[in-house]
Amino acid sequence: MKDIYTVIDTVLLSEKATLLAEQNNEYVFKVDRRANKLEIKRAIEQLFGKKVEAVRTCNYAGKLKRQRRSDAGRTANWKKAIVRLKEGETLDLI
Repeated sequence: MKDIYTVIDTVLLSEKATLLAEQNNEYVFKVDRRANKLEIKRAIEQLFGKKVEAVRTCNYAGKLKRQRRSDAGRTANWKKAIVRLKEGETLDLI
């Protein structure tokens, strides 16, 4: 089992993430690319002390970036987790 502090990287607070939190009780996190759904669920439950109902994950490829020269670099690949909490549970992220 991975350390829970390495599984969860940061909370993503965007307009879509705010709507998910308000309407579906779902919260969005940027997580380690190698973490699976069970590790993400354990990390959220231990960090916040809340019960998790479901976890969905999405893998994103890094984008090509070019700065003033012809050779391009890349941003890092990353993984997003959408975590649904059980009924009555909420997270105060702000």
